[in-house]
Amino acid sequence: MTQEQEQRISLAGEIEAAVRRVPGVQSVYRSGSLASNLVGRAAEALGLRDGDEPLVVVDRGGDRVGVEVSIAVEVAASAADTVRAVHAAVAAMLEAEGLEASGIRLTVVHVHE
Repeated sequence: MTQEQEQRISLAGEIEAAVRRVPGVQSVYRSGSLASNLVGRAAEALGLRDGDEPLVVVDRGGDRVGVEVSIAVEVAASAADTVRAVHAAVAAMLEAEGLEASGIRLTVVHVHE
């Protein structure tokens, strides 16, 4: 694994941890397209990947970073407020790392009762 890949995985893990700390977030799901998720699951089944990769997708190009996060929101929480809080947490984490967001894509995939 290259140093760049290690840094991307480390940043994705830190972002995932920050997202999980946001009130109203019930869980984090694997982000990405259906095709990329199927390829990833197949690689895990074949033993080519260990399945410990972060659930957050980070696309880094220099000091600009694209982030994709899929979450479940608690039913008692406002989905809109939770998404705004998650966006703020991700943006703050990137800023603390000296990185600029090229985009932050958040998807609510489930509302948990």
